Amino acid sequence: MPGSRNAADHLWMHFTRMSGYADKPVPTIARGEGAYIWDTNGRRYLDALSGLFVVQAGHGRAELAEVMAEQARTLAFFPIWSYAHPKAIELADRLAAESPGDLNKIFFATGGAEAVETAWKVAKQYFRLTGRPGKYKVISRAIAYHGTTQGALSITGIPPFKAPFEPLVPGSHRVPNTNFYRAPEPVANDEKAFGLWAANRVEEAILEEGPDTVAAVFVEPVQNAGGCFPPPPGYFDRLREICDTYDVLLVSDEVICAYGRLGTMFGAQKFGYQPDIITSAKGLTSGYSPLGATLISDRVFEPFSHGDTVFPHGYTFGGHPVSCAVALANLDLFEREDLLGNVRRNENAFRQTLEKLLDLPIVGDVRGDGYFYGIELVKDKNTKETFDAAESERILRGYVSGALFENGLYCRADDRGDPVIQVAPILTSDQAIFDEIEQTLRHVLTEAWTLV
Repeated sequence: MPGSRNAADHLWMHFTRMSGYADKPVPTIARGEGAYIWDTNGRRYLDALSGLFVVQAGHGRAELAEVMAEQARTLAFFPIWSYAHPKAIELADRLAAESPGDLNKIFFATGGAEAVETAWKVAKQYFRLTGRPGKYKVISRAIAYHGTTQGALSITGIPPFKAPFEPLVPGSHRVPNTNFYRAPEPVANDEKAFGLWAANRVEEAILEEGPDTVAAVFVEPVQNAGGCFPPPPGYFDRLREICDTYDVLLVSDEVICAYGRLGTMFGAQKFGYQPDIITSAKGLTSGYSPLGATLISDRVFEPFSHGDTVFPHGYTFGGHPVSCAVALANLDLFEREDLLGNVRRNENAFRQTLEKLLDLPIVGDVRGDGYFYGIELVKDKNTKETFDAAESERILRGYVSGALFENGLYCRADDRGDPVIQVAPILTSDQAIFDEIEQTLRHVLTEAWTLV
């Protein structure tokens, strides 16, 4: 595989089996343009994951780089600790105007995990300030990924990610997710009934823990880990009702789903629910500079606005001037080129193109929303039997992941739940890109079936 041997000498890559590069070069990406990336040997690949659900506007946008350079010349850095700078003010105003409801206070960080950490800490202190210090616990969903810092990892629902670092922050509890493909009886054939069942498990968890101890529910609009689980009809209506009943904050973790991934600025807008807090990052700058943002409702902010109250939390590089400048330019680009409209106009075609893969014996389910889809791989379509750990290791990691890249497609093969392939193309993508994704997946998955 093309790349640089030296990368494995000193660079400790994230979520990577470093032993895998003991005797082979590391794939090394040198440049990008539009929907494509090139490695150091000049070979081209279709970026069907937008980097990591990040590069909404595409690679190589010179206008974004120019804005960054100009801001660096004007003010390269200044903290927003008791001070402000113009770009942070302007971006906060813009996000407040774009957000649903009264999410009018914006707390900047540098990434998604920091945004999640911020949300949990806001929730805890909010209840302390309002005379309910016992409300500190969080409910989240099975297999959900919310980050890997200690607090965010506690909320994450993937046991193998947590085990090496336990004990973690106490107070996080799990409920079933919205994977309708594997819904339990008797709701396995009724999507609306399944949605009600899944939401009611949140109420059940709140009651089991005690409503006077639960501060927040963290959910993604479309759950990432496990392979793009969209919400069933009525799920978020019922979840909002439950949170209101027990005075629990509803946190919409939109690190992936915000900024056009689903064809709306925020995922909550796509599914018509009102969060108390939104966490976001990734696509806010299209990846050109690190930035996270936690959007907080007026109601939640209100007790922080009196007297000598301080939220004792922050990050050196949160709200970095260069990051804020490129975020504003990125949002301008969204409007100028109607990227959200492009997703809405083409999302059905994207779904239909991926659904062609359902004729393959190894493809059990195609699910997702907007430009964010998962393709679940199975051993038996009739019974939905999945691969065991050894089979997943041999087929998914041993063949599919490498074969996709060798065939010019960068995406994700993942088995944090059941084995899936995830695709999340750049928001400018059209039918030609969809066809290229489908054709490469078809070729590789046809070959993978011979290994079953």
